[in-house]
Amino acid sequence: MIRKSLQQKPLETLDTHQKALEVNLDPRRYGTFAEIGAGQEVVRWFFRVGGAAGTIAKSMSAYDMKVSDAIYGRASRYVCRERLEAMLDYEHKLNIDRLKEQRGDTTTFFTFANTVSARNFHGTNACHGWIGIKFQAHPQDEDSQIILHVKMLDDEAALQQEALGIVGVNLIHGAFALHHEPELLVASLLDELSTSRIEIDMIEFSGIAFRHVDNRLMSLRLVELGLSGAAMFAADGTVLQPSEYFYRKAILVERGSFRPVCNVNLDMLRCANEKFSKLPSVAGKEVAQVMELTMNNLKAGGEIDLNDFLARADVMSACGMPVLISDYFRYFRLAAYLSSLTKEPIAITMGSGSVQELFDEQYYASLDGGILEAFGKLFKNDLKIYCYPMLSSDSGDLITCNNLQVDPQLKQLFGYLRDRGCIQDVEDHNPDCLRIRSREVLKKIKQGDMSWEKMVPEKVADVIKRKRYFDHNPEFEAIEY
Repeated sequence: MIRKSLQQKPLETLDTHQKALEVNLDPRRYGTFAEIGAGQEVVRWFFRVGGAAGTIAKSMSAYDMKVSDAIYGRASRYVCRERLEAMLDYEHKLNIDRLKEQRGDTTTFFTFANTVSARNFHGTNACHGWIGIKFQAHPQDEDSQIILHVKMLDDEAALQQEALGIVGVNLIHGAFALHHEPELLVASLLDELSTSRIEIDMIEFSGIAFRHVDNRLMSLRLVELGLSGAAMFAADGTVLQPSEYFYRKAILVERGSFRPVCNVNLDMLRCANEKFSKLPSVAGKEVAQVMELTMNNLKAGGEIDLNDFLARADVMSACGMPVLISDYFRYFRLAAYLSSLTKEPIAITMGSGSVQELFDEQYYASLDGGILEAFGKLFKNDLKIYCYPMLSSDSGDLITCNNLQVDPQLKQLFGYLRDRGCIQDVEDHNPDCLRIRSREVLKKIKQGDMSWEKMVPEKVADVIKRKRYFDHNPEFEAIEY
Protein backbone atom coordinates (compact mmCIF):
# COMPACT_ATOMS: atom_id res chain seq x y z
CA MET A 1 0.00 0.00 0.00
CA ILE A 2 1.12 3.55 -0.74
CA ARG A 3 0.01 6.64 1.12
CA LYS A 4 0.65 10.12 -0.28
CA SER A 5 1.52 13.03 1.91
CA LEU A 6 -0.33 16.33 1.66
CA GLN A 7 2.47 17.43 -0.64
CA GLN A 8 1.89 14.31 -2.80
CA LYS A 9 5.12 12.68 -1.71
CA PRO A 10 4.78 8.88 -1.97
CA LEU A 11 5.17 7.17 1.39
CA GLU A 12 5.06 3.46 2.09
CA THR A 13 2.29 2.46 4.48
CA LEU A 14 3.22 -0.16 7.05
CA ASP A 15 0.59 -2.44 8.51
CA THR A 16 0.01 -2.64 12.26
CA HIS A 17 2.25 -5.69 12.69
CA GLN A 18 5.12 -4.01 10.85
CA LYS A 19 4.75 -0.80 12.85
CA ALA A 20 4.82 -2.59 16.21
CA LEU A 21 7.81 -4.69 15.16
CA GLU A 22 9.69 -1.62 13.89
CA VAL A 23 9.27 0.03 17.29
CA ASN A 24 10.34 -3.14 19.12
CA LEU A 25 13.48 -3.46 17.01
CA ASP A 26 14.57 0.11 17.70
CA PRO A 27 16.95 -0.17 20.68
CA ARG A 28 16.42 3.48 21.66
CA ARG A 29 12.72 3.10 22.59
CA TYR A 30 11.83 1.96 26.10
CA GLY A 31 8.77 2.71 28.15
CA THR A 32 5.51 1.94 29.91
CA PHE A 33 2.01 1.07 28.74
CA ALA A 34 -0.87 1.98 31.06
CA GLU A 35 -4.33 1.11 29.70
CA ILE A 36 -7.70 1.39 31.43
CA GLY A 37 -11.13 0.37 30.21
CA ALA A 38 -10.78 -1.85 27.14
CA GLY A 39 -8.11 -4.37 28.00
CA GLN A 40 -4.45 -4.05 27.16
CA GLU A 41 -5.19 -3.87 23.47
CA VAL A 42 -2.27 -1.68 22.42
CA VAL A 43 0.54 -3.35 24.33
CA ARG A 44 -0.76 -6.72 23.13
CA TRP A 45 0.48 -5.87 19.64
CA PHE A 46 4.01 -5.32 20.89
CA PHE A 47 4.00 -8.61 22.80
CA ARG A 48 2.53 -10.42 19.80
CA VAL A 49 5.09 -9.36 17.17
CA GLY A 50 8.17 -10.32 19.22
CA GLY A 51 11.10 -8.37 20.61
CA ALA A 52 8.97 -6.70 23.28
CA ALA A 53 11.56 -7.20 26.03
CA GLY A 54 13.64 -4.43 24.49
CA THR A 55 10.72 -2.00 24.41
CA ILE A 56 8.46 -2.56 27.40
CA ALA A 57 9.59 -1.57 30.86
CA LYS A 58 6.12 -2.12 32.36
CA SER A 59 2.60 -2.88 31.28
CA MET A 60 -0.31 -2.29 33.64
CA SER A 61 -4.03 -1.66 33.93
CA ALA A 62 -5.72 -0.29 37.06
CA TYR A 63 -9.40 -1.10 36.41
CA ASP A 64 -10.63 -0.67 39.96
CA MET A 65 -11.45 2.99 40.64
CA LYS A 66 -9.96 2.96 44.13
CA VAL A 67 -6.77 1.38 42.84
CA SER A 68 -6.62 3.92 40.00
CA ASP A 69 -7.19 6.80 42.45
CA ALA A 70 -4.47 5.49 44.74
CA ILE A 71 -1.97 5.55 41.87
CA TYR A 72 -2.94 8.63 39.89
CA GLY A 73 -5.02 10.70 42.31
CA ARG A 74 -8.75 11.34 42.26
CA ALA A 75 -10.44 12.54 39.08
CA SER A 76 -13.88 13.98 38.40
CA ARG A 77 -14.37 11.32 35.71
CA TYR A 78 -12.33 8.29 34.77
CA VAL A 79 -12.59 8.64 31.01
CA CYS A 80 -11.39 12.19 30.65
CA ARG A 81 -8.36 14.20 29.70
CA GLU A 82 -7.52 14.92 33.33
CA ARG A 83 -7.12 11.20 34.08
CA LEU A 84 -5.08 10.57 30.92
CA GLU A 85 -2.61 13.35 31.69
CA ALA A 86 -2.24 12.13 35.27
CA MET A 87 -1.39 8.67 33.94
CA LEU A 88 1.14 10.00 31.43
CA ASP A 89 2.85 12.29 33.93
CA TYR A 90 3.05 9.71 36.71
CA GLU A 91 4.32 6.77 34.65
CA HIS A 92 6.77 8.83 32.60
CA LYS A 93 8.31 10.35 35.71
CA LEU A 94 8.71 6.88 37.22
CA ASN A 95 10.57 5.67 34.14
CA ILE A 96 12.99 8.57 34.14
CA ASP A 97 13.55 8.49 37.92
CA ARG A 98 14.23 4.75 37.90
CA LEU A 99 16.12 4.32 34.63
CA LYS A 100 17.74 7.60 33.60
CA GLU A 101 21.02 7.01 35.41
CA GLN A 102 21.33 3.49 34.07
CA ARG A 103 20.45 4.03 30.41
CA GLY A 104 19.44 7.66 29.90
CA ASP A 105 22.33 8.44 27.52
CA THR A 106 21.15 5.93 24.91
CA THR A 107 17.41 5.62 25.53
CA THR A 108 14.40 7.69 24.57
CA PHE A 109 11.85 6.98 27.29
CA PHE A 110 8.14 7.00 26.60
CA THR A 111 4.80 6.37 28.25
CA PHE A 112 1.71 5.38 26.33
CA ALA A 113 -1.64 5.60 28.13
CA ASN A 114 -5.33 5.38 27.43
CA THR A 115 -8.54 5.54 29.43
CA VAL A 116 -11.48 4.21 27.49
CA SER A 117 -15.17 3.43 27.74
CA ALA A 118 -15.77 0.59 25.31
CA ARG A 119 -19.23 -0.84 24.67
CA ASN A 120 -20.70 -2.19 27.90
CA PHE A 121 -22.72 -5.39 28.18
CA HIS A 122 -26.06 -3.60 27.68
CA GLY A 123 -24.77 -1.25 24.95
CA THR A 124 -25.98 1.85 26.79
CA ASN A 125 -22.78 3.88 27.14
CA ALA A 126 -20.99 6.42 24.97
CA CYS A 127 -18.03 4.60 23.45
CA HIS A 128 -15.04 6.91 23.46
CA GLY A 129 -11.60 7.30 24.93
CA TRP A 130 -8.57 9.46 25.58
CA ILE A 131 -5.25 8.25 24.19
CA GLY A 132 -1.82 9.80 24.57
CA ILE A 133 1.92 9.38 24.48
CA LYS A 134 4.61 11.31 26.31
CA PHE A 135 8.07 10.69 24.90
CA GLN A 136 11.59 11.86 24.26
CA ALA A 137 12.41 12.31 20.59
CA HIS A 138 16.13 11.92 21.40
CA PRO A 139 18.05 10.65 24.45
CA GLN A 140 18.18 13.24 27.27
CA ASP A 141 15.68 15.35 25.33
CA GLU A 142 12.88 17.38 26.88
CA ASP A 143 9.48 15.71 26.77
CA SER A 144 6.99 15.91 23.91
CA GLN A 145 3.37 14.82 24.00
CA ILE A 146 0.44 13.93 21.75
CA ILE A 147 -3.11 13.57 23.06
CA LEU A 148 -6.13 12.28 21.10
CA HIS A 149 -9.82 11.89 21.77
CA VAL A 150 -11.45 9.05 19.84
CA LYS A 151 -14.99 7.84 19.25
CA MET A 152 -15.35 4.10 18.74
CA LEU A 153 -18.16 3.33 16.30
CA ASP A 154 -18.17 -0.47 16.01
CA ASP A 155 -21.25 -2.20 17.41
CA GLU A 156 -19.32 -4.96 19.21
CA ALA A 157 -16.93 -4.49 22.13
CA ALA A 158 -14.39 -6.89 20.59
CA LEU A 159 -14.25 -4.84 17.40
CA GLN A 160 -13.90 -1.62 19.38
CA GLN A 161 -10.99 -3.11 21.29
CA GLU A 162 -9.36 -4.21 18.05
CA ALA A 163 -9.72 -0.71 16.57
CA LEU A 164 -8.34 0.84 19.74
CA GLY A 165 -5.27 -1.40 19.55
CA ILE A 166 -4.60 -0.38 15.95
CA VAL A 167 -4.97 3.37 16.48
CA GLY A 168 -2.72 3.08 19.57
CA VAL A 169 0.03 1.41 17.55
CA ASN A 170 -0.38 4.05 14.83
CA LEU A 171 0.06 6.80 17.43
CA ILE A 172 3.17 5.26 19.00
CA HIS A 173 4.81 4.58 15.64
CA GLY A 174 3.87 8.03 14.39
CA ALA A 175 5.34 9.72 17.46
CA PHE A 176 8.68 8.02 16.85
CA ALA A 177 8.87 7.96 13.05
CA LEU A 178 6.90 11.05 12.01
CA HIS A 179 7.22 13.59 14.83
CA HIS A 180 9.15 15.84 12.43
CA GLU A 181 6.20 15.70 9.97
CA PRO A 182 3.08 16.13 12.11
CA GLU A 183 0.73 16.37 9.12
CA LEU A 184 1.81 12.91 7.97
CA LEU A 185 1.52 11.71 11.54
CA VAL A 186 -2.11 12.83 11.65
CA ALA A 187 -2.81 11.17 8.30
CA SER A 188 -1.31 7.89 9.55
CA LEU A 189 -3.54 7.55 12.60
CA LEU A 190 -6.27 5.63 10.77
CA ASP A 191 -3.96 3.32 8.81
CA GLU A 192 -5.66 -0.11 8.66
CA LEU A 193 -8.88 1.55 9.91
CA SER A 194 -11.69 3.72 8.55
CA THR A 195 -13.90 6.50 9.88
CA SER A 196 -16.73 3.99 10.05
CA ARG A 197 -14.85 2.45 12.99
CA ILE A 198 -12.91 5.29 14.63
CA GLU A 199 -13.27 9.06 14.62
CA ILE A 200 -10.63 11.40 16.05
CA ASP A 201 -12.22 14.71 16.98
CA MET A 202 -9.35 16.23 18.96
CA ILE A 203 -5.58 16.15 18.73
CA GLU A 204 -3.03 18.24 20.59
CA PHE A 205 0.73 18.37 20.08
CA SER A 206 2.95 19.87 22.77
CA GLY A 207 6.56 19.85 23.95
CA ILE A 208 9.96 20.38 22.41
CA ALA A 209 9.48 18.25 19.27
CA PHE A 210 6.30 20.17 18.39
CA ARG A 211 7.33 23.69 19.41
CA HIS A 212 6.57 24.96 15.90
CA VAL A 213 3.23 23.16 15.51
CA ASP A 214 0.07 25.27 15.41
CA ASN A 215 -2.64 23.03 16.87
CA ARG A 216 -5.32 25.01 15.08
CA LEU A 217 -3.90 23.75 11.79
CA MET A 218 -3.85 20.21 13.15
CA SER A 219 -7.54 20.57 14.06
CA LEU A 220 -8.20 21.70 10.52
CA ARG A 221 -6.33 18.65 9.19
CA LEU A 222 -8.53 16.28 11.20
CA VAL A 223 -11.59 17.57 9.35
CA GLU A 224 -9.85 18.00 6.00
CA LEU A 225 -8.60 14.41 6.04
CA GLY A 226 -11.99 13.08 7.12
CA LEU A 227 -10.83 11.77 10.50
CA SER A 228 -13.66 13.74 12.08
CA GLY A 229 -16.69 15.71 10.95
CA ALA A 230 -15.77 18.61 13.22
CA ALA A 231 -13.01 19.99 15.44
CA MET A 232 -12.74 22.94 17.81
CA PHE A 233 -10.29 25.33 19.37
CA ALA A 234 -10.64 28.10 21.94
CA ALA A 235 -9.95 31.81 21.50
CA ASP A 236 -6.42 31.31 22.84
CA GLY A 237 -5.75 28.56 20.28
CA THR A 238 -6.10 25.69 22.77
CA VAL A 239 -7.76 22.69 21.14
CA LEU A 240 -11.10 21.67 22.59
CA GLN A 241 -12.89 18.34 22.67
CA PRO A 242 -16.42 19.24 21.55
CA SER A 243 -18.42 16.87 23.75
CA GLU A 244 -16.57 18.07 26.84
CA TYR A 245 -16.82 21.73 25.89
CA PHE A 246 -20.56 21.60 25.14
CA TYR A 247 -21.40 19.26 28.03
CA ARG A 248 -24.63 20.48 29.70
CA LYS A 249 -24.55 23.79 27.81
CA ALA A 250 -27.07 25.38 25.51
CA ILE A 251 -25.45 26.13 22.14
CA LEU A 252 -25.70 29.19 19.90
CA VAL A 253 -23.90 28.99 16.56
CA GLU A 254 -23.16 31.58 13.91
CA ARG A 255 -21.91 30.27 10.58
CA GLY A 256 -19.94 32.60 8.34
CA SER A 257 -16.83 33.26 6.29
CA PHE A 258 -15.47 35.74 8.86
CA ARG A 259 -13.17 37.37 6.31
CA PRO A 260 -12.98 39.32 8.56
CA VAL A 261 -15.28 39.34 11.60
CA CYS A 262 -17.38 42.50 11.26
CA ASN A 263 -19.54 44.45 13.67
CA VAL A 264 -22.60 42.85 12.12
CA ASN A 265 -21.35 39.37 13.08
CA LEU A 266 -21.16 40.29 16.73
CA ASP A 267 -24.51 42.07 16.59
CA MET A 268 -26.10 38.92 15.19
CA LEU A 269 -24.81 36.90 18.11
CA ARG A 270 -25.83 39.56 20.63
CA CYS A 271 -29.39 39.80 19.34
CA ALA A 272 -29.83 36.05 19.04
CA ASN A 273 -28.40 35.42 22.48
CA GLU A 274 -30.79 37.93 24.05
CA LYS A 275 -33.80 36.04 22.68
CA PHE A 276 -32.34 32.56 23.18
CA SER A 277 -31.38 33.20 26.81
CA LYS A 278 -34.96 34.23 27.65
CA LEU A 279 -36.43 30.88 26.62
CA PRO A 280 -37.76 29.01 29.69
CA SER A 281 -35.64 26.00 28.70
CA VAL A 282 -32.47 28.16 28.55
CA ALA A 283 -32.96 30.81 31.24
CA GLY A 284 -30.29 30.59 33.91
CA LYS A 285 -28.18 28.10 31.97
CA GLU A 286 -24.78 28.64 30.38
CA VAL A 287 -24.95 29.38 26.66
CA ALA A 288 -21.90 28.37 24.62
CA GLN A 289 -21.58 30.82 21.72
CA VAL A 290 -19.39 29.63 18.87
CA MET A 291 -18.42 30.77 15.37
CA GLU A 292 -18.44 28.03 12.76
CA LEU A 293 -16.37 27.70 9.59
CA THR A 294 -17.32 25.00 7.11
CA MET A 295 -14.91 23.12 4.91
CA ASN A 296 -17.13 24.12 2.00
CA ASN A 297 -16.42 27.79 2.77
CA LEU A 298 -12.70 27.25 3.36
CA LYS A 299 -12.42 25.44 0.01
CA ALA A 300 -14.49 27.99 -1.89
CA GLY A 301 -11.39 29.05 -3.83
CA GLY A 302 -10.17 25.49 -4.44
CA GLU A 303 -7.51 24.29 -2.04
CA ILE A 304 -7.46 25.59 1.53
CA ASP A 305 -5.24 28.64 1.97
CA LEU A 306 -3.62 28.06 5.36
CA ASN A 307 -2.59 31.71 5.78
CA ASP A 308 -6.16 32.78 5.07
CA PHE A 309 -7.46 30.21 7.57
CA LEU A 310 -5.11 31.47 10.29
CA ALA A 311 -6.12 35.05 9.55
CA ARG A 312 -9.77 34.15 10.06
CA ALA A 313 -8.95 32.17 13.20
CA ASP A 314 -7.02 35.11 14.64
CA VAL A 315 -9.79 37.67 14.06
CA MET A 316 -12.34 35.33 15.63
CA SER A 317 -9.99 34.79 18.55
CA ALA A 318 -9.62 38.56 18.92
CA CYS A 319 -13.37 38.61 19.61
CA GLY A 320 -12.92 35.99 22.33
CA MET A 321 -14.83 33.39 20.33
CA PRO A 322 -14.21 29.64 20.15
CA VAL A 323 -14.09 28.29 16.60
CA LEU A 324 -15.83 25.19 15.27
CA ILE A 325 -14.53 23.77 11.98
CA SER A 326 -17.06 21.42 10.43
CA ASP A 327 -17.73 19.39 7.32
CA TYR A 328 -21.49 19.82 7.82
CA PHE A 329 -22.47 22.06 4.92
CA ARG A 330 -26.20 21.34 5.26
CA TYR A 331 -27.70 22.73 8.42
CA PHE A 332 -29.59 19.58 9.38
CA ARG A 333 -26.29 17.71 9.59
CA LEU A 334 -24.87 20.42 11.84
CA ALA A 335 -28.00 20.19 14.01
CA ALA A 336 -27.66 16.41 14.31
CA TYR A 337 -24.02 16.75 15.29
CA LEU A 338 -24.70 19.38 17.96
CA SER A 339 -27.62 17.35 19.32
CA SER A 340 -25.23 14.45 19.91
CA LEU A 341 -23.13 16.68 22.19
CA THR A 342 -25.73 18.18 24.51
CA LYS A 343 -29.28 17.61 25.72
CA GLU A 344 -29.75 21.37 26.15
CA PRO A 345 -31.41 23.66 23.56
CA ILE A 346 -29.61 24.62 20.35
CA ALA A 347 -29.96 27.73 18.21
CA ILE A 348 -28.45 29.01 14.97
CA THR A 349 -28.38 32.66 13.99
CA MET A 350 -28.26 33.70 10.34
CA GLY A 351 -29.13 36.61 8.10
CA SER A 352 -32.49 36.77 6.36
CA GLY A 353 -30.73 36.02 3.07
CA SER A 354 -29.47 32.74 4.48
CA VAL A 355 -32.95 31.91 5.80
CA GLN A 356 -34.25 32.46 2.29
CA GLU A 357 -31.60 30.09 0.91
CA LEU A 358 -32.63 27.54 3.50
CA PHE A 359 -35.91 27.19 1.58
CA ASP A 360 -34.18 26.51 -1.75
CA GLU A 361 -35.19 22.93 -2.60
CA GLN A 362 -32.14 22.30 -4.79
CA TYR A 363 -30.04 21.78 -1.66
CA TYR A 364 -32.14 18.75 -0.71
CA ALA A 365 -32.45 17.03 -4.09
CA SER A 366 -30.34 14.09 -2.91
CA LEU A 367 -32.69 13.33 -0.01
CA ASP A 368 -35.55 10.91 -0.59
CA GLY A 369 -37.85 13.16 1.43
CA GLY A 370 -36.47 16.39 0.00
CA ILE A 371 -36.90 19.56 2.02
CA LEU A 372 -39.42 17.93 4.38
CA GLU A 373 -36.89 15.30 5.40
CA ALA A 374 -34.21 17.96 5.87
CA PHE A 375 -36.42 20.19 8.00
CA GLY A 376 -37.66 17.22 10.01
CA LYS A 377 -34.05 16.53 10.97
CA LEU A 378 -33.16 20.20 11.41
CA PHE A 379 -35.97 21.06 13.83
CA LYS A 380 -36.23 17.60 15.41
CA ASN A 381 -35.06 18.70 18.86
CA ASP A 382 -36.82 22.08 18.91
CA LEU A 383 -33.84 23.88 17.37
CA LYS A 384 -34.34 27.64 16.94
CA ILE A 385 -33.25 29.79 14.00
CA TYR A 386 -32.87 33.49 14.76
CA CYS A 387 -33.18 35.63 11.65
CA TYR A 388 -31.15 38.85 11.47
CA PRO A 389 -32.61 41.47 9.07
CA MET A 390 -30.85 42.78 5.98
CA LEU A 391 -31.36 45.67 3.61
CA SER A 392 -32.60 44.91 0.13
CA SER A 393 -29.94 45.80 -2.43
CA ASP A 394 -32.70 46.88 -4.85
CA SER A 395 -35.17 48.86 -2.75
CA GLY A 396 -33.23 49.45 0.46
CA ASP A 397 -36.17 48.01 2.42
CA LEU A 398 -35.58 45.99 5.56
CA ILE A 399 -36.03 42.26 4.90
CA THR A 400 -37.28 40.20 7.85
CA CYS A 401 -39.37 37.07 8.23
CA ASN A 402 -42.45 39.24 7.64
CA ASN A 403 -41.60 39.98 4.01
CA LEU A 404 -39.14 37.23 3.14
CA GLN A 405 -39.62 35.96 -0.42
CA VAL A 406 -40.19 32.21 -0.27
CA ASP A 407 -41.32 29.92 -3.08
CA PRO A 408 -45.15 30.06 -3.09
CA GLN A 409 -45.29 26.26 -2.72
CA LEU A 410 -43.34 26.53 0.52
CA LYS A 411 -45.08 29.50 2.10
CA GLN A 412 -47.32 27.31 4.23
CA LEU A 413 -44.30 25.36 5.47
CA PHE A 414 -42.53 28.62 6.27
CA GLY A 415 -45.61 29.93 8.06
CA TYR A 416 -45.92 26.73 10.07
CA LEU A 417 -42.31 26.94 11.26
CA ARG A 418 -42.75 30.61 12.17
CA ASP A 419 -45.97 29.91 14.06
CA ARG A 420 -44.23 27.18 16.05
CA GLY A 421 -41.40 29.56 16.92
CA CYS A 422 -38.79 27.50 15.08
CA ILE A 423 -37.82 30.55 12.99
CA GLN A 424 -37.92 33.95 14.68
CA ASP A 425 -36.80 37.48 13.92
CA VAL A 426 -34.26 38.97 16.32
CA GLU A 427 -35.04 42.21 18.13
CA ASP A 428 -33.15 45.42 18.88
CA HIS A 429 -30.60 45.04 16.09
CA ASN A 430 -28.13 47.84 15.54
CA PRO A 431 -29.19 49.75 12.38
CA ASP A 432 -25.59 50.88 11.82
CA CYS A 433 -24.60 47.27 11.15
CA LEU A 434 -27.09 46.63 8.37
CA ARG A 435 -24.96 48.12 5.60
CA ILE A 436 -21.83 46.22 6.58
CA ARG A 437 -20.86 43.37 4.26
CA SER A 438 -17.69 41.36 4.81
CA ARG A 439 -16.95 41.36 1.06
CA GLU A 440 -17.04 45.15 1.03
CA VAL A 441 -14.86 45.34 4.13
CA LEU A 442 -12.36 42.98 2.52
CA LYS A 443 -12.35 45.10 -0.63
CA LYS A 444 -11.72 48.28 1.35
CA ILE A 445 -8.82 46.63 3.23
CA LYS A 446 -7.16 45.68 -0.06
CA GLN A 447 -7.78 49.10 -1.59
CA GLY A 448 -6.45 50.97 1.42
CA ASP A 449 -9.79 52.64 2.18
CA MET A 450 -9.39 53.16 5.92
CA SER A 451 -13.14 53.44 6.48
CA TRP A 452 -13.10 49.64 6.96
CA GLU A 453 -11.72 50.11 10.48
CA LYS A 454 -15.08 51.45 11.70
CA MET A 455 -16.86 48.39 10.32
CA VAL A 456 -15.04 45.84 12.48
CA PRO A 457 -14.41 45.53 16.22
CA GLU A 458 -11.39 47.51 17.36
CA LYS A 459 -9.47 44.38 18.39
CA VAL A 460 -10.06 42.88 14.96
CA ALA A 461 -8.73 46.00 13.25
CA ASP A 462 -5.64 45.89 15.46
CA VAL A 463 -4.93 42.26 14.54
CA ILE A 464 -5.41 42.88 10.82
CA LYS A 465 -3.09 45.89 10.81
CA ARG A 466 -0.45 44.32 13.04
CA LYS A 467 -0.26 41.05 11.09
CA ARG A 468 -1.10 42.53 7.67
CA TYR A 469 -3.96 40.12 7.12
CA PHE A 470 -6.26 40.13 4.08
CA ASP A 471 -3.68 41.98 1.95
CA HIS A 472 -3.61 44.95 4.29
CA ASN A 473 -0.82 47.36 3.29
CA PRO A 474 0.39 49.68 6.10
CA GLU A 475 1.67 52.15 3.51
CA PHE A 476 -1.97 53.07 2.79
CA GLU A 477 -2.35 54.36 6.36
CA ALA A 478 -0.43 57.48 5.42
CA ILE A 479 -2.83 58.24 2.56
CA GLU A 480 -5.82 60.45 3.24
CA TYR A 481 -9.17 59.75 1.61
